[in-house]
Amino acid sequence: MIQAILEYEFLQNALWAGVLSSIVCGIIGVIIVEKKLVMMSGGIAHTSYGGVGLGYLLGFEPILGAFGFAVGAALGIGFIKRRGGARSDVIIAMLWSLGMALGILFISLMKGYPPDLTSYLFGNILSVTKSDLYLMMGLTFVVVLLVAVLFNDWKAYLFDEEFASIIGIRTALLEYVLLVLTAMTVVVLIRVVGIILVLSLLTAPAAVAESFSQKLKGRMIYATIFGIFFCGAGLWISYVTNIASGAAIVILSVLCYLLCHGVGYGIKKLEQAKAVKAN
Repeated sequence: MIQAILEYEFLQNALWAGVLSSIVCGIIGVIIVEKKLVMMSGGIAHTSYGGVGLGYLLGFEPILGAFGFAVGAALGIGFIKRRGGARSDVIIAMLWSLGMALGILFISLMKGYPPDLTSYLFGNILSVTKSDLYLMMGLTFVVVLLVAVLFNDWKAYLFDEEFASIIGIRTALLEYVLLVLTAMTVVVLIRVVGIILVLSLLTAPAAVAESFSQKLKGRMIYATIFGIFFCGAGLWISYVTNIASGAAIVILSVLCYLLCHGVGYGIKKLEQAKAVKAN
């Protein structure tokens, strides 16, 4: 496969896409899992399908449409949640279904043969283009920069939101920033695992990293490393077996999470049994 990577540009693009998506997954995924905002991420991801459909209908880059819809959904969910006018889970479900419905509507309004949307729904890391990579690089840079600059605020926000507010941190603004960063992360991941599978890559590396570090920075580093491993190994499996790349990455990441969780549970039970025997 190394020879193929050196020879073919689409494999080089795929590897870069895997690295970039692993970086944003490792950073934002840890915050999302810790803050229990996984389903909100799912709502943002599926709303972006409307932007993909609009991009095809109006003739501009679909991933830019996905970006606009994802950011709009993130800000809308955050505003309604803060105002308390409706239950956030209801709003997430409504935007989730509305985005998918708009995507189908926009595609149906196109003349001629409909485009192949499987690379956006289920992901195809092998179809990443140079323009996709440039956009992913820009979004990854913004995500890393904002998390690094506000790192101490993020720690206080995750530890205790009320405490963070008391010591002067603007938690409402921080939450809006987090939602927009989540939208950016979703757009970066769409090409790798697709809209439908995006939750797996966003949560699995972060969940596995919990077993290896209790510190926020440590978890982000471990989650990034695991993300790179999942993307690289999944790409290799896809190349060798000729199966869908997004599915290979997601299945591998979920199996690794289940393995780590099972090993951790077994070790915990073993230690409890030893403690009981010692007493």
